[in-house]
Amino acid sequence: MVTELQFILNELTSGDDDRAEVVVPHVARLGTTAVDSLLALLESSSSDHRWWATRALAVIDHPQAQDGIQRALGDHDPAVRQCAALCLRLHPTPSAISTLVNALHDRDRLVARLAADALVAIGPVAIQALSMTMESPDPGVRIEAVRALAAMEDPQAIHALFAALDDPSPLVGYWAEQGLERLGVGMVFFKP
Repeated sequence: MVTELQFILNELTSGDDDRAEVVVPHVARLGTTAVDSLLALLESSSSDHRWWATRALAVIDHPQAQDGIQRALGDHDPAVRQCAALCLRLHPTPSAISTLVNALHDRDRLVARLAADALVAIGPVAIQALSMTMESPDPGVRIEAVRALAAMEDPQAIHALFAALDDPSPLVGYWAEQGLERLGVGMVFFKP
């Protein structure tokens, strides 16, 4: 007789996205009972299996599930990394800040974008890490960091946003201006 957990794992690894998505809510009901099996599935040679394991871990409120999602953010398949970043955006946790900041350097720009969005979802506790990231030599990383700072609309980001105005990248400057404007810190020029 097949247990509920085995049935769920069979559906997640069936190769049929519709069947897999149908069982995800059942994973949430099983909760921590499913964590070890899903973590083991993250080691599969199939990127599809790793993707669905990541997706399923996102519905479990448990530190080990969060750790598994953060581990998936380092997967060699960009689709798995994208899934992990999206999961962390939907279920933000401050413990993921350093992992997400590292993902801003991802060569897949969608992963970097989703990681920045996850940092926004985490909120003001990520501001210091994002501010430090503004010193990266990579303009793509700086763009995502300043975009995240701008989206937070938190006064704690004002200093970093002002510093970003001098960045050689026009997009960094654009997002810094947007962030300052959203915070009501506009620059007013008077005619003599």
